[in-house]
Amino acid sequence: MAVLSSVLDMIGNTPIIDVSALGPNPDVRILAKMEGQNPGGSVKDRIARAMVLDAEADGTLRPGKTIIEPSSGNTGIALAMIARERGYPIKIVLPGNVSIERRRMLEVFGAEIIDSPGAEGSNGAVRRAQALADEHPEWVFLYQYANEANPQAHYDTTGPEIFADVPEITHFVAGLGTSGTLMGVGSYLKEQNPAIKILAVEPPVGEQVEGLRNLDEGYIPPIYEKWGGSDLLDGKRIVRPRESIE
Repeated sequence: MAVLSSVLDMIGNTPIIDVSALGPNPDVRILAKMEGQNPGGSVKDRIARAMVLDAEADGTLRPGKTIIEPSSGNTGIALAMIARERGYPIKIVLPGNVSIERRRMLEVFGAEIIDSPGAEGSNGAVRRAQALADEHPEWVFLYQYANEANPQAHYDTTGPEIFADVPEITHFVAGLGTSGTLMGVGSYLKEQNPAIKILAVEPPVGEQVEGLRNLDEGYIPPIYEKWGGSDLLDGKRIVRPRESIE
């Protein structure tokens, strides 16, 4: 096995496993892409790497700069891991009701946590981060909800990996948070086969599921609009908080 030079080289190329036994219909094949195999434990490692490298490439992110980002946990953890490796101080605006495990992971990687009201969910964290970024122009606000590197990372890596492993794919299902996974993977898959259906999972209006959002709550991620989310998605499915845990 090769010796990797950086934790960034461990991100991506995750395995796909057949989880059809977990489905209610024995005639439907369900495959899961195991993004938990990424070093930070989630699919968000992909966009964190892409956003940091992109900001370094255009000169926005330089030695000594501080990163600020709102997160419900996973993007924050991924960014904190990469910031620790590359030497950037980082501040994560986190809803107060996020699980203690995510909070502790952020602390392990050295992130400073700025709390936002838990009742306001991720929308409140976004507003707080935007206000702080305006107050501190010397900080670097990567803003995953509007950062082109977010969906582009999935267009460049996640989508091609899925199609290479499962060229017979008929449906792609992912949670709707920033919408980056759905936009990037969905765009790539539709280019390979327009018949592939792209389905979003979101919580009901007024209910919070960590990492997911309902667009009817009033905040639509800019990348969703720029990548033509309304035309790209073939449908949505609702998941409630208890169902998401189960």
